[in-house]
Amino acid sequence: MSFGRKIGISANSFFFVVFATVASFLTYTSMYAVRKAFTAGTFDGRVFAGMDYKVWLVIAQTIGYTLSKWWGIKIVAENTPRQRPWYILGLVTAGILSLLLFALIPAPYSIICLFLNGLPIGMIFGLVFNYLEGRRTTEILVAGLTITQIFSSGFVKSVGRFFIHDLGVPDLWMPFLVGLIFFPVLLLSVWMLEQLPAQDKADIQLKSKRGAMTAPERRTFVRNFLAGLFIFMFSYILMTAYRDYRDNFAAEIWEGLGFKGHADLFTLTEIPVSAVILLLMIFLQRIRDNMKAFLFIHYMGIAGAAILLLATCCYAAGWISPVLWISATGVGLYIAYVPANTIFFERMIAVFKYPGNAGFIVVMADFYGYSGSLGVLLYKSFGKQSLSYSSFFLYASFAVGLMLLLAQVGSCIYFSLKNKKQQAHTATPVARLEMSDV
Repeated sequence: MSFGRKIGISANSFFFVVFATVASFLTYTSMYAVRKAFTAGTFDGRVFAGMDYKVWLVIAQTIGYTLSKWWGIKIVAENTPRQRPWYILGLVTAGILSLLLFALIPAPYSIICLFLNGLPIGMIFGLVFNYLEGRRTTEILVAGLTITQIFSSGFVKSVGRFFIHDLGVPDLWMPFLVGLIFFPVLLLSVWMLEQLPAQDKADIQLKSKRGAMTAPERRTFVRNFLAGLFIFMFSYILMTAYRDYRDNFAAEIWEGLGFKGHADLFTLTEIPVSAVILLLMIFLQRIRDNMKAFLFIHYMGIAGAAILLLATCCYAAGWISPVLWISATGVGLYIAYVPANTIFFERMIAVFKYPGNAGFIVVMADFYGYSGSLGVLLYKSFGKQSLSYSSFFLYASFAVGLMLLLAQVGSCIYFSLKNKKQQAHTATPVARLEMSDV
């Protein structure tokens, strides 16, 4: 398979946006088929060391996925355009092969296979983002990519349930077969990504030049924004841990809320979430002033945290239904999470005119986010087994909503002051004198 010849697409045209969105959507959906299909299985009756076998599988994959993010900091930052498609294909192939081992190796030894499954595929998001960053249309492109995360999880679970319930495929073989049928889609989508043109002059002028970053350059970047990154990472840990718990145990949460056998409600409740996020990202893309856009991202985070906290209070008081509450938690979470997941750093680099790429810091944020997710998973599994999944989710919604609100306000204040300081530093002596005379 050759990626050498390009079909010729005009940068940032309407066709470019549609083509790039479809390419990234298909690529990430194909990866999600490898990552999430196993969660459609219930593995009823299987227990290891006194704990549900599926919980062990989720823990093992999350550990591997988290380590993958750590290794991805270097790979995503330093990969070249020539290496990128082969990285994606090779890593997803490794993930599929681990699922074959999962089907062949008897439980509980097969738990290690889910760890091996997570190790390669955690880097895919950053590699796909490398294709999309630094463009005038990046916000729209990334909105499509992030909505893929919202949509694909439910879609892949539906495919997995179809294999189990309609085709009679054993739940141990289902993840491998689902991943395998999506591999041709992956080949097509990676070819499509390779057709995308590089940044043009207008992209570079608005968003700055994007390229590889060495280890010393990455360390300098982190030191320069250390306090702000610390606040951001804290909020990102909260959002990622909350999102993963909500996603991994969808069926169990719905069952605890009185909707046993209706886990597909998660797919239905995420449709309005996707629509709201898409509209907000379209609006954000139209903000040309990078600092105004950067502040708007913070306002989205503050609003999302407030929605999450308010909806949970209303549900606890009995004022809204479980379905409306779950929908509201999705809206609140993803209003804050989607821009933080990618566009936060896209606009941050543009505001401060920092050379390099946003992909590495996105993957670094994911590493800390999934570390937090793993911590919550271990705490729920080993520390508070007496709590039901739905009760734990209720308490987590209160805690995450409040802490996220405080963190978003703190981040907004820090970066506003940082920008003012940089503006004052870059102002000419004459300009500073004139300002002091006013």
